[in-house]
Amino acid sequence: MIEDKVQRLLVRLHEVEDLLGKPDVVANQKEYDPEFASIIREEIVTLENSIVDLTKSLETLLVPPDPRDSRTIILELRAGTGGDEAAIFVGDCVRMYQYYADKNKWKCELFSCTPSEMGGFKEYIVVISGHNVFRFLQYEAGTHRVQRVPKTEAQGRIHTSAITIAVLLEPDEEEKIVIDEKDLKIDTYRASGAGGQHVNVTDSAVRITHLPSGVVVTCQDERSQHKNKDKAMRLLSAKLAQDKIEKQNKEIASLRLSQVGSGDRSERIRTYNFPQNRVTDHRIDLTLYKLDRVMEGDLDDLTQALVAFFYKEKFEE
Repeated sequence: MIEDKVQRLLVRLHEVEDLLGKPDVVANQKEYDPEFASIIREEIVTLENSIVDLTKSLETLLVPPDPRDSRTIILELRAGTGGDEAAIFVGDCVRMYQYYADKNKWKCELFSCTPSEMGGFKEYIVVISGHNVFRFLQYEAGTHRVQRVPKTEAQGRIHTSAITIAVLLEPDEEEKIVIDEKDLKIDTYRASGAGGQHVNVTDSAVRITHLPSGVVVTCQDERSQHKNKDKAMRLLSAKLAQDKIEKQNKEIASLRLSQVGSGDRSERIRTYNFPQNRVTDHRIDLTLYKLDRVMEGDLDDLTQALVAFFYKEKFEE
């Protein structure tokens, strides 16, 4: 267990510090066993380098479990300002979260997506399930800003684009909303792919409008209209369940507005700066110079820090 490993390393660190604090030990090693002294110095460097990581792990471990930690989530990514570059970055983030999911042995189920002709996606919705999924992904909701030179930029100028991410809990049996078919407007249309490829020749895509709330959901990923309708109903149920929770908590804004804002560049929770290999989470003032690794799914330094920060903030309140 990680708790045991952390405890053993901390105990060993104190032992080494105590030994180094004894003049006779240091003197003897210098005089009689330089090789052992070298080993000690290497161990000190290793332990010092691990202090930061161990501290972060401890902070996360100190956050008590939440009944929702391992609940299945619906992750929605949408291109905001920035046109084609925003859609391309949606694709990059989809890949990032898929790598992170693989690392944590989570299951990903494509819900629906709308490819962009220049690459990436205008919209990508995925269902993710597994141990501690909600615990570590709940704070990904918001506007994510990217700064980089687009592939289509001939002058080498840095562009700023933005995408929005929403995180929905899929309702459990107790939270499921009873939806009256009379409250639904269901439209079917022909699904289409990027650049005219993989175009569905039947009206299998489904758009469902919940008339009382105005919530609209669509799904065109499946070739079967029935399957697309089932997926769209799952998404609608999740949105309505969240709206119900928000009303109970007397929140004014809808989930999407409270989580993702307008998608404008100025509204952001995180910035990905490719030229400087830098990622900054503005909520906790955390900057990491390892964007290349983050985009490969190395998100622990961000997600664990966010869990610890928001728990502390909630506790203090």
